[in-house]
Parts: sequence; structure tokens; C-alpha cells
Amino acid sequence: MPDPRHLLGVQAEDATASWLMTRGWTVVARRWRSPEGEIDLVAIDADGVLVAVEVKLRSTGRSGDPLESVDRRRLGRLRAALGRFGGMPSCPAHDGLRIDLVAVRPATAGQWRLAHHPAIEAW
Repeated sequence: MPDPRHLLGVQAEDATASWLMTRGWTVVARRWRSPEGEIDLVAIDADGVLVAVEVKLRSTGRSGDPLESVDRRRLGRLRAALGRFGGMPSCPAHDGLRIDLVAVRPATAGQWRLAHHPAIEAW
């Protein structure tokens, strides 16, 4: 039997990907794994920047603020993984690299409340 938290996380990532695409982004990978770690979503934003999107689901406030959950260690892993992705021959052309965070909370009737925090790290 699948873990309900895992399924909820996948739904949050799907909702985030759909939301980004309505804003002109192109999602190029989901749950991309490398030796450095996993990136929830890799996308090209409307300005052509390659973005690692960290999706943080919070169903209650007990786990703290989603921004607090991305510490220096996690940022380092995301930076290294995005650098590896950006250096692959199959990576689409892009104008820079950035890490964004999208905080997701369940709302009513299968809807989601998303808060986009762009450029928690950029280079």
C-alpha cells in the first residue's frame, strides 16, 4: 500500500508544475536524481533561466515555515545537482541558474494554495 504522504507530495509537485506552466515555464524534468541529490522540478522560466524548484508541502503549521527547511546543506546539494543538470549535453539552452522554493498547502475541494519564493539562490 502506497504511503499517503508520498502520494500527497506527488500531487503537490504536479500542482506546482501545472501552475508554473500556466505562467510560461517549461518543465524539463521531474524528480531528477543525481549523485548530489534530487531536484523536485527542473524548469526553464519565462526569461530562459534554468530553475531547480524545491516543492515543500505543509499540511499544518507544525513543521515550521517551508523556507526554514531549506538549510545551507540542502542548498548546496541543490546547487550541485542543478549545476550537473545544466552541464549535460541534453540540457536545453538557458540564461543562468536559480533555485526557487514553492510552498504548497492543501486548500478546499482538491485545490492547492501555492506560495512562490523565487531566487532563494541564484548564480
